[in-house]
Amino acid sequence: ILTLLFSELFQIATASCRPHKHIMFLKTHKTGSSTVLNMLYRFGDERGLWFALPTSDHFGYPNYFSAHHVRGYQSDSQQHFDILANHMRFQKSEVEKVMPPDTFYFSIMGDPVTMAKSAFSYFKTISPAFSQAESFHAFVSKPWKYYNPYVQYSHFSRNMMWFDFGFDHNANYSESLAMKGESVIRKTFNMILLLEYFDESLVLLRHALCWPMEAIITFSMNMQQSGSNEEMLLTENQERRLRDWNALDWHLYKAFNHTFWEEVERFGVARMEQELVILRNLRAKQMQTCLLEDGKLVESNKISDADLKPFQTGVKKILGYQLKPDLDNATHKACLNMVRPEIPYRKLLEAKQSLSAPPSLEKNSKM
Repeated sequence: ILTLLFSELFQIATASCRPHKHIMFLKTHKTGSSTVLNMLYRFGDERGLWFALPTSDHFGYPNYFSAHHVRGYQSDSQQHFDILANHMRFQKSEVEKVMPPDTFYFSIMGDPVTMAKSAFSYFKTISPAFSQAESFHAFVSKPWKYYNPYVQYSHFSRNMMWFDFGFDHNANYSESLAMKGESVIRKTFNMILLLEYFDESLVLLRHALCWPMEAIITFSMNMQQSGSNEEMLLTENQERRLRDWNALDWHLYKAFNHTFWEEVERFGVARMEQELVILRNLRAKQMQTCLLEDGKLVESNKISDADLKPFQTGVKKILGYQLKPDLDNATHKACLNMVRPEIPYRKLLEAKQSLSAPPSLEKNSKM
Protein backbone atom coordinates (compact mmCIF):
# COMPACT_ATOMS: atom_id res chain seq x y z
CA ILE A 1 0.00 0.00 0.00
CA LEU A 2 2.82 2.39 0.93
CA THR A 3 4.61 1.67 -2.36
CA LEU A 4 1.44 2.38 -4.33
CA LEU A 5 0.91 5.62 -2.43
CA PHE A 6 4.43 6.82 -3.14
CA SER A 7 4.07 5.83 -6.78
CA GLU A 8 0.87 7.86 -7.10
CA LEU A 9 2.50 10.86 -5.43
CA PHE A 10 5.48 10.72 -7.77
CA GLN A 11 3.23 10.45 -10.80
CA ILE A 12 1.38 13.55 -9.61
CA ALA A 13 4.66 15.36 -9.02
CA THR A 14 5.75 14.79 -12.63
CA ALA A 15 2.33 15.30 -14.19
CA SER A 16 2.91 19.04 -14.66
CA CYS A 17 6.13 18.62 -16.68
CA ARG A 18 6.56 17.44 -20.23
CA PRO A 19 8.66 14.31 -20.89
CA HIS A 20 11.89 14.88 -22.80
CA LYS A 21 11.85 13.00 -26.09
CA HIS A 22 14.98 14.45 -27.70
CA ILE A 23 17.86 12.64 -26.04
CA MET A 24 21.54 12.16 -26.79
CA PHE A 25 23.27 9.48 -24.70
CA LEU A 26 27.03 9.08 -25.00
CA LYS A 27 27.45 5.34 -24.43
CA THR A 28 30.82 4.99 -22.72
CA HIS A 29 32.59 1.64 -22.37
CA LYS A 30 32.34 -0.65 -19.31
CA THR A 31 30.13 1.73 -17.32
CA GLY A 32 26.76 -0.04 -17.37
CA SER A 33 25.85 1.86 -20.53
CA SER A 34 24.28 -1.17 -22.24
CA THR A 35 21.64 -1.25 -19.51
CA VAL A 36 20.92 2.46 -20.07
CA LEU A 37 20.71 1.90 -23.83
CA ASN A 38 18.12 -0.85 -23.38
CA MET A 39 16.06 1.57 -21.30
CA LEU A 40 16.27 4.21 -24.06
CA TYR A 41 15.41 1.67 -26.76
CA ARG A 42 12.30 0.60 -24.85
CA PHE A 43 11.17 4.14 -24.08
CA GLY A 44 11.49 5.26 -27.69
CA ASP A 45 10.18 2.04 -29.20
CA GLU A 46 7.02 2.14 -27.09
CA ARG A 47 6.35 5.76 -28.07
CA GLY A 48 7.21 5.59 -31.76
CA LEU A 49 10.24 7.87 -31.45
CA TRP A 50 12.86 7.99 -34.18
CA PHE A 51 16.33 6.66 -33.43
CA ALA A 52 19.57 7.82 -35.03
CA LEU A 53 21.02 4.37 -35.70
CA PRO A 54 24.53 3.64 -36.99
CA THR A 55 25.21 2.47 -40.53
CA SER A 56 27.63 -0.04 -38.94
CA ASP A 57 27.89 -1.18 -35.34
CA HIS A 58 29.25 1.93 -33.61
CA PHE A 59 29.06 5.12 -35.70
CA GLY A 60 32.53 4.55 -37.16
CA TYR A 61 34.12 4.07 -33.73
CA PRO A 62 36.96 4.54 -32.80
CA ASN A 63 36.97 7.40 -35.31
CA TYR A 64 35.15 10.57 -34.36
CA PHE A 65 31.38 10.58 -34.79
CA SER A 66 30.12 11.98 -38.07
CA ALA A 67 26.51 12.69 -39.02
CA HIS A 68 27.09 10.60 -42.14
CA HIS A 69 27.50 7.55 -39.89
CA VAL A 70 23.77 7.79 -39.10
CA ARG A 71 21.51 5.51 -41.10
CA GLY A 72 19.31 7.60 -43.42
CA TYR A 73 20.94 10.95 -42.61
CA GLN A 74 20.53 13.57 -45.37
CA SER A 75 22.40 16.84 -44.92
CA ASP A 76 20.03 18.85 -47.12
CA SER A 77 16.77 17.77 -45.47
CA GLN A 78 14.75 19.08 -42.50
CA GLN A 79 14.52 15.65 -40.88
CA HIS A 80 15.30 15.17 -37.20
CA PHE A 81 16.03 12.27 -34.90
CA ASP A 82 14.64 11.87 -31.39
CA ILE A 83 17.22 9.63 -29.72
CA LEU A 84 20.93 9.23 -30.47
CA ALA A 85 22.85 6.66 -28.44
CA ASN A 86 25.21 3.70 -29.12
CA HIS A 87 28.99 3.85 -28.80
CA MET A 88 30.76 6.76 -30.43
CA ARG A 89 33.73 9.07 -30.05
CA PHE A 90 31.90 12.28 -29.28
CA GLN A 91 32.07 15.25 -31.63
CA LYS A 92 29.52 17.92 -30.74
CA SER A 93 29.48 19.76 -34.07
CA GLU A 94 28.49 16.55 -35.88
CA VAL A 95 25.94 15.51 -33.26
CA GLU A 96 24.23 18.89 -33.65
CA LYS A 97 23.64 18.12 -37.33
CA VAL A 98 21.51 15.15 -36.29
CA MET A 99 19.75 16.25 -33.10
CA PRO A 100 17.35 19.17 -32.45
CA PRO A 101 18.49 22.20 -30.39
CA ASP A 102 16.44 21.19 -27.33
CA THR A 103 18.17 17.81 -26.98
CA PHE A 104 19.00 16.56 -23.48
CA TYR A 105 22.62 15.35 -23.38
CA PHE A 106 23.75 12.81 -20.80
CA SER A 107 26.36 10.12 -20.27
CA ILE A 108 27.69 7.78 -17.58
CA MET A 109 31.08 7.46 -15.87
CA GLY A 110 32.72 4.90 -13.62
CA ASP A 111 35.71 4.60 -11.32
CA PRO A 112 38.73 3.70 -13.54
CA VAL A 113 39.49 0.77 -11.22
CA THR A 114 36.01 -0.72 -11.71
CA MET A 115 36.20 -0.10 -15.44
CA ALA A 116 39.68 -1.62 -15.83
CA LYS A 117 38.63 -4.84 -14.10
CA SER A 118 35.83 -5.30 -16.61
CA ALA A 119 37.76 -3.99 -19.62
CA PHE A 120 40.72 -6.33 -19.12
CA SER A 121 38.72 -9.48 -19.81
CA TYR A 122 36.21 -7.89 -22.21
CA PHE A 123 38.85 -6.32 -24.48
CA LYS A 124 41.56 -8.93 -23.87
CA THR A 125 41.63 -9.96 -27.53
CA ILE A 126 41.25 -6.39 -28.87
CA SER A 127 43.50 -4.20 -26.74
CA PRO A 128 47.20 -4.80 -27.55
CA ALA A 129 48.27 -3.92 -24.00
CA PHE A 130 45.80 -6.32 -22.41
CA SER A 131 46.51 -9.13 -24.87
CA GLN A 132 50.25 -9.01 -24.13
CA ALA A 133 49.87 -9.01 -20.35
CA GLU A 134 49.85 -12.50 -18.84
CA SER A 135 47.42 -11.44 -16.12
CA PHE A 136 45.49 -8.46 -14.84
CA HIS A 137 47.88 -8.12 -11.91
CA ALA A 138 50.83 -8.09 -14.31
CA PHE A 139 49.25 -5.26 -16.29
CA VAL A 140 48.44 -3.24 -13.16
CA SER A 141 51.98 -3.66 -11.86
CA LYS A 142 53.65 -2.24 -15.01
CA PRO A 143 51.09 -0.94 -17.52
CA TRP A 144 53.70 1.02 -19.48
CA LYS A 145 55.54 -2.27 -20.18
CA TYR A 146 52.68 -3.48 -22.38
CA TYR A 147 51.32 -0.17 -23.66
CA ASN A 148 51.92 1.27 -27.12
CA PRO A 149 50.19 4.66 -27.59
CA TYR A 150 50.42 4.48 -31.37
CA VAL A 151 48.37 1.36 -32.03
CA GLN A 152 44.62 1.13 -32.57
CA TYR A 153 42.47 0.38 -29.52
CA SER A 154 45.16 1.53 -27.10
CA HIS A 155 42.46 3.67 -25.45
CA PHE A 156 40.76 0.56 -24.05
CA SER A 157 43.66 0.23 -21.62
CA ARG A 158 44.17 3.92 -20.75
CA ASN A 159 41.80 6.87 -20.20
CA MET A 160 38.89 5.14 -21.93
CA MET A 161 36.29 7.73 -20.88
CA TRP A 162 38.50 10.66 -21.85
CA PHE A 163 38.77 9.12 -25.33
CA ASP A 164 35.02 8.52 -25.70
CA PHE A 165 34.31 12.15 -24.79
CA GLY A 166 36.50 13.15 -27.72
CA PHE A 167 39.83 13.98 -26.09
CA ASP A 168 43.38 12.64 -26.53
CA HIS A 169 43.76 9.70 -24.15
CA ASN A 170 47.56 9.78 -24.49
CA ALA A 171 47.91 13.40 -23.38
CA ASN A 172 50.17 13.93 -20.38
CA TYR A 173 48.13 14.70 -17.29
CA SER A 174 48.08 18.23 -15.98
CA GLU A 175 45.52 19.86 -13.73
CA SER A 176 44.82 22.58 -16.32
CA LEU A 177 44.23 20.02 -19.10
CA ALA A 178 41.98 17.89 -16.89
CA MET A 179 39.93 20.90 -15.79
CA LYS A 180 39.61 22.09 -19.38
CA GLY A 181 38.17 18.71 -20.41
CA GLU A 182 35.84 18.74 -17.42
CA SER A 183 34.63 22.23 -18.37
CA VAL A 184 33.90 21.17 -21.96
CA ILE A 185 31.80 18.24 -20.71
CA ARG A 186 29.89 20.43 -18.25
CA LYS A 187 29.00 22.91 -20.99
CA THR A 188 27.63 20.18 -23.26
CA PHE A 189 26.09 17.52 -21.04
CA ASN A 190 23.03 18.11 -18.86
CA MET A 191 23.73 15.14 -16.60
CA ILE A 192 26.41 12.55 -15.85
CA LEU A 193 25.31 9.25 -14.27
CA LEU A 194 27.60 7.10 -12.13
CA LEU A 195 28.06 3.35 -12.55
CA GLU A 196 28.68 2.78 -8.84
CA TYR A 197 25.39 4.51 -7.95
CA PHE A 198 23.34 3.26 -10.84
CA ASP A 199 19.88 3.26 -9.26
CA GLU A 200 20.38 6.70 -7.72
CA SER A 201 21.44 7.89 -11.18
CA LEU A 202 18.26 6.53 -12.75
CA VAL A 203 16.13 8.34 -10.18
CA LEU A 204 17.82 11.68 -10.89
CA LEU A 205 17.60 11.04 -14.62
CA ARG A 206 13.90 10.20 -14.50
CA HIS A 207 13.13 13.54 -12.86
CA ALA A 208 15.39 15.47 -15.22
CA LEU A 209 13.61 13.85 -18.18
CA CYS A 210 10.15 13.93 -16.56
CA TRP A 211 9.70 10.19 -17.18
CA PRO A 212 7.36 7.83 -15.29
CA MET A 213 8.87 5.42 -12.80
CA GLU A 214 8.14 2.36 -14.93
CA ALA A 215 10.33 3.76 -17.73
CA ILE A 216 13.50 3.38 -15.65
CA ILE A 217 12.99 -0.23 -14.54
CA THR A 218 16.04 -2.06 -15.89
CA PHE A 219 17.71 -5.46 -15.81
CA SER A 220 21.52 -5.52 -15.98
CA MET A 221 22.69 -6.08 -19.56
CA ASN A 222 25.96 -7.29 -21.13
CA MET A 223 27.20 -8.76 -17.86
CA GLN A 224 30.32 -10.93 -17.81
CA GLN A 225 30.64 -14.22 -15.98
CA SER A 226 32.42 -13.66 -12.67
CA GLY A 227 36.00 -14.79 -12.36
CA SER A 228 37.83 -15.77 -9.21
CA ASN A 229 37.94 -13.17 -6.47
CA GLU A 230 41.74 -13.37 -6.33
CA GLU A 231 41.98 -12.59 -10.05
CA MET A 232 40.53 -9.08 -9.64
CA LEU A 233 41.28 -8.38 -5.98
CA LEU A 234 43.60 -5.37 -5.74
CA THR A 235 45.49 -3.77 -2.91
CA GLU A 236 45.07 -0.07 -2.17
CA ASN A 237 48.46 0.52 -3.76
CA GLN A 238 47.42 -1.31 -6.94
CA GLU A 239 44.19 0.67 -7.13
CA ARG A 240 46.17 3.88 -6.72
CA ARG A 241 48.50 2.81 -9.53
CA LEU A 242 45.55 2.16 -11.84
CA ARG A 243 44.04 5.56 -11.08
CA ASP A 244 47.38 7.24 -11.72
CA TRP A 245 47.64 5.37 -15.02
CA ASN A 246 44.15 6.63 -15.91
CA ALA A 247 44.69 10.06 -14.35
CA LEU A 248 42.49 11.97 -16.81
CA ASP A 249 39.60 9.55 -16.29
CA TRP A 250 40.12 9.67 -12.53
CA HIS A 251 39.88 13.46 -12.59
CA LEU A 252 36.57 13.28 -14.47
CA TYR A 253 35.16 10.68 -12.10
CA LYS A 254 36.08 12.64 -8.98
CA ALA A 255 34.70 15.89 -10.40
CA PHE A 256 31.37 14.46 -11.52
CA ASN A 257 31.05 12.29 -8.42
CA HIS A 258 31.15 15.50 -6.39
CA THR A 259 28.52 17.08 -8.64
CA PHE A 260 26.37 13.97 -8.44
CA TRP A 261 26.08 14.11 -4.66
CA GLU A 262 25.33 17.82 -4.79
CA GLU A 263 22.42 16.92 -7.06
CA VAL A 264 21.28 14.22 -4.62
CA GLU A 265 21.34 16.76 -1.79
CA ARG A 266 19.22 19.18 -3.82
CA PHE A 267 16.85 16.38 -4.72
CA GLY A 268 16.55 15.33 -1.09
CA VAL A 269 18.20 12.34 0.59
CA ALA A 270 14.96 11.07 2.16
CA ARG A 271 13.12 11.52 -1.13
CA MET A 272 15.87 9.59 -2.91
CA GLU A 273 15.57 6.71 -0.44
CA GLN A 274 11.82 6.55 -0.98
CA GLU A 275 12.18 6.38 -4.76
CA LEU A 276 14.92 3.76 -4.52
CA VAL A 277 12.60 1.52 -2.51
CA ILE A 278 9.89 1.87 -5.15
CA LEU A 279 12.28 1.33 -8.07
CA ARG A 280 13.86 -1.77 -6.56
CA ASN A 281 10.50 -3.24 -5.56
CA LEU A 282 9.16 -2.71 -9.08
CA ARG A 283 12.29 -4.28 -10.57
CA ALA A 284 12.00 -7.31 -8.30
CA LYS A 285 8.33 -7.68 -9.22
CA GLN A 286 9.15 -7.42 -12.94
CA MET A 287 11.88 -10.04 -12.61
CA GLN A 288 9.45 -12.36 -10.83
CA THR A 289 6.96 -11.87 -13.66
CA CYS A 290 9.40 -12.27 -16.54
CA LEU A 291 12.35 -14.45 -15.66
CA LEU A 292 13.27 -18.01 -14.85
CA GLU A 293 15.98 -18.89 -12.33
CA ASP A 294 14.82 -16.10 -9.98
CA GLY A 295 16.21 -13.58 -12.45
CA LYS A 296 19.69 -15.05 -12.45
CA LEU A 297 21.88 -14.44 -15.47
CA VAL A 298 22.70 -17.61 -17.43
CA GLU A 299 25.19 -18.70 -20.06
CA SER A 300 24.24 -18.25 -23.70
CA ASN A 301 23.98 -21.99 -24.38
CA LYS A 302 21.08 -22.19 -21.90
CA ILE A 303 19.06 -19.60 -23.82
CA SER A 304 16.85 -21.15 -26.47
CA ASP A 305 15.69 -17.92 -28.18
CA ALA A 306 18.41 -16.80 -30.62
CA ASP A 307 17.33 -13.16 -30.27
CA LEU A 308 18.13 -13.28 -26.56
CA LYS A 309 21.63 -14.70 -26.89
CA PRO A 310 24.15 -11.97 -25.99
CA PHE A 311 27.09 -11.20 -28.29
CA GLN A 312 30.23 -12.97 -27.09
CA THR A 313 33.63 -11.27 -26.94
CA GLY A 314 36.72 -11.34 -24.75
CA VAL A 315 37.80 -14.19 -22.51
CA LYS A 316 34.76 -14.35 -20.22
CA LYS A 317 31.28 -15.43 -21.22
CA ILE A 318 28.63 -12.73 -21.61
CA LEU A 319 25.47 -13.76 -19.78
CA GLY A 320 21.80 -13.32 -20.61
CA TYR A 321 18.31 -14.13 -19.34
CA GLN A 322 15.66 -16.81 -19.78
CA LEU A 323 12.04 -15.75 -20.04
CA LYS A 324 9.29 -17.72 -18.39
CA PRO A 325 7.24 -19.81 -20.81
CA ASP A 326 3.51 -19.33 -21.33
CA LEU A 327 3.45 -15.58 -20.73
CA ASP A 328 0.48 -13.83 -22.33
CA ASN A 329 1.31 -11.88 -25.50
CA ALA A 330 1.47 -8.41 -23.95
CA THR A 331 3.57 -9.56 -20.99
CA HIS A 332 5.86 -11.60 -23.24
CA LYS A 333 6.50 -8.59 -25.48
CA ALA A 334 7.29 -6.31 -22.54
CA CYS A 335 9.56 -8.88 -20.92
CA LEU A 336 11.26 -9.71 -24.19
CA ASN A 337 12.25 -6.08 -24.76
CA MET A 338 13.64 -5.77 -21.23
CA VAL A 339 16.15 -8.58 -21.88
CA ARG A 340 16.71 -8.17 -25.62
CA PRO A 341 20.47 -7.64 -26.19
CA GLU A 342 21.70 -4.50 -27.91
CA ILE A 343 22.42 -5.87 -31.40
CA PRO A 344 19.11 -7.74 -31.88
CA TYR A 345 17.19 -4.72 -30.53
CA ARG A 346 19.02 -2.36 -32.86
CA LYS A 347 18.25 -4.59 -35.84
CA LEU A 348 14.58 -4.68 -34.81
CA LEU A 349 14.49 -0.87 -34.72
CA GLU A 350 16.26 -0.71 -38.08
CA ALA A 351 13.57 -2.93 -39.59
CA LYS A 352 10.76 -0.81 -38.13
CA GLN A 353 12.29 2.46 -39.28
CA SER A 354 12.97 1.17 -42.78
CA LEU A 355 9.21 1.29 -43.38
CA SER A 356 8.93 5.10 -43.06
CA ALA A 357 10.90 8.34 -43.12
CA PRO A 358 12.02 10.31 -40.05
CA PRO A 359 9.80 13.22 -39.00
CA SER A 360 10.69 16.77 -39.99
CA LEU A 361 11.85 19.52 -37.66
CA GLU A 362 8.78 21.54 -38.56
CA LYS A 363 6.45 18.70 -37.57
CA ASN A 364 8.37 18.14 -34.35
CA SER A 365 8.12 21.80 -33.32
CA LYS A 366 4.34 21.39 -33.12
CA MET A 367 4.43 18.28 -30.87
